[in-house]
Amino acid sequence: MLPAETQRIIDQFGIKYVLAQFVDIHGSAKTKSVPVSGLKMVAEEGAGFAGFAICGMGMQPHGPDFMARGDLGTLIPVPWQPGYGRVVCVGHVGGKPWPYDSRHVLQQQVQRLADKGWTLNTGLEPEFSLFRRDEAGKLQLVDASDNLDKPCYDYKGLSRSRLFLERLTEALQPVGFDIYQIDHEDANGQFEINYTYSDALESADRFTFFRMAAGEIANDLGMICSFMPKPDPKRAGNGMHFHLSLASSTNKNLFHDPADSSGMGLSKLAYHFAAGLLAHGPALCAFAAPTVNSYKRLVVGRSLSGATWAPAFVTYGANNRSAMVRIPYGRLEFRLPDAGCNPYLVTAAIIAAGLDGIDRQLEPGEMCNENLYTLSLEEIAARGIKTLPQSLKEAADALEADPLFREVLGAEIVDEFITLKRMEWVEYSRHVSDWEIQRYTEFF
Repeated sequence: MLPAETQRIIDQFGIKYVLAQFVDIHGSAKTKSVPVSGLKMVAEEGAGFAGFAICGMGMQPHGPDFMARGDLGTLIPVPWQPGYGRVVCVGHVGGKPWPYDSRHVLQQQVQRLADKGWTLNTGLEPEFSLFRRDEAGKLQLVDASDNLDKPCYDYKGLSRSRLFLERLTEALQPVGFDIYQIDHEDANGQFEINYTYSDALESADRFTFFRMAAGEIANDLGMICSFMPKPDPKRAGNGMHFHLSLASSTNKNLFHDPADSSGMGLSKLAYHFAAGLLAHGPALCAFAAPTVNSYKRLVVGRSLSGATWAPAFVTYGANNRSAMVRIPYGRLEFRLPDAGCNPYLVTAAIIAAGLDGIDRQLEPGEMCNENLYTLSLEEIAARGIKTLPQSLKEAADALEADPLFREVLGAEIVDEFITLKRMEWVEYSRHVSDWEIQRYTEFF
């Protein structure tokens, strides 16, 4: 028999099928549809997958099955797909958690915190763009009138895309998303939906569900909801800022200290955690900005609308949105990740870097409260501030050169990640773009 709470959810929402869901190394959702009669087997033994068919699982065609074992505590209905539920799974091989499964990697880092009596709370801010395809198959904005030079917070742009935004919001609210605001962002056709923070593992599960919901609801409306980091070279990209705080067993915010002489309200623990993020910033970049396209977002300079929200420099500051780490009083905001990241891997890497800062009592150095976008590279260097990797290749090299992540997250998944990202870079480097055709066909 299923647990009473599981059966209650099934009965309440009329669930007939359950999506046994996990993610590949890129963070893309993978599922099997399981009749509710088979849910007990999924929880005990797992739904079987051919591991070689899943990206980044380190398996070969002659290997054993990848068994996605479901956590019944994560069962929720799928509001845009009536009659369906979803249960989050962790991959097992030979009866043991698989080291290439990124949710398992995060669970191990969460346990390191739990051993100290701590919980990492994360508040994620996913940004996305709404497109449609024209008759030629090219991407166009869903709302052609969304064409202001400075569209951020524009009422008309928000109003004219409200059908999608309302459907997405109303699909997420019944399954525990405490959505408190929706806004038009800095690029045309770009939006953000904010919801209340939760513990790190639940936040990663929620963001995966968020992308699933957004993609399918948009498709039903003839749209494309894109989490591509930089769909428009002249506009701000799609980031996903992480708000971070450590909580005690009594839910006290351990990052907050009102006696902080800087006025940022940070504890020594928070400063050490931030210093760990800064110390490992270049390597973290590979997880947080994991695509070739990510590095069209992480560049020095400004967008045409006069603002950009992507950090290019390894520093921190009080409410400084041009820094890699912003301090919104009493917590940290890690601004490096984009909306195309694997939330499990990014969060696991954040914990690893932050704990390293705490264990080694690292200091973050002098804060920077200047607009870094307006400074020259020479001025940046004179302040002792490093520039983040400017390509996927540089980020993969930085990850390989930083021993912390192989040691703490596991050599298997880190090496697999580096291998795949280098292959992605090579494939991109060999691609002949329209820009090259236009520039060089009759250049010589």
